[in-house]
Amino acid sequence: MSTYSKDEIIKKLEVAESEMRKFYSQDFVNYRGKTSDKERDYYTEIIAKWLLDNIELFNDIKMISRENSYKVDSHDGKNKDNDSNREEEKIAMKLFDLSQNQGKVFDVIGKIIDYQTPLKDIQTDKAGKIDLLAYNENEKTLRILELKRPDSKETILRCVLEAYTYLKVVDKDKLLKDFGLPEDTEIKACAFVFYDGEQHQEMKEIKDSRKNLGELIEKLGIEVIYLEEKDGEYSIVK
Repeated sequence: MSTYSKDEIIKKLEVAESEMRKFYSQDFVNYRGKTSDKERDYYTEIIAKWLLDNIELFNDIKMISRENSYKVDSHDGKNKDNDSNREEEKIAMKLFDLSQNQGKVFDVIGKIIDYQTPLKDIQTDKAGKIDLLAYNENEKTLRILELKRPDSKETILRCVLEAYTYLKVVDKDKLLKDFGLPEDTEIKACAFVFYDGEQHQEMKEIKDSRKNLGELIEKLGIEVIYLEEKDGEYSIVK
């Protein structure tokens, strides 16, 4: 990847601000490393600071009211495409199967109640799918989980922005109704990443070299939750 200056990164941000619903998918959100300036700031720190200074731009992300149900009856946790290379979707289905067919209740997040939850109303809508939905009955909290595979090279910033975008896009009242959850259920957006993965390593630097990122995560109210897999068993690391 080429090396960019702070000013060059900011120019990219100013171009991308016209479509905030797609902001998380811009290539620069995944830039690792540091700028070419004397200060040598992390790219993600430049982006996080700019977003904090322009936090009102997130108001441009409008909700999509979906006519069809968010709950897809055909979701059964079975991989119908054994040749699929979509590792994150495979993991999501395994976690769903553990909760729905084996009764597993995960620490913090509770039970997985869906995967690949659609956000679009019509085909041309610019919106992805929620990787996982988890409901903690004791806390009455529904979590939108943006899952990243163990070897993912995406930045934690990308993961956080994607989760927050989905929180803004989803029709929260309808989502709760479609899954038969109480109207007063709290809905949270979460980065769901693997313990000791690259995103976890970035989070370890929050207090030192990634303070803007830490402040942005707090400002957006994002939870970062760590998943671990050992001998085929999945668990939440607190």
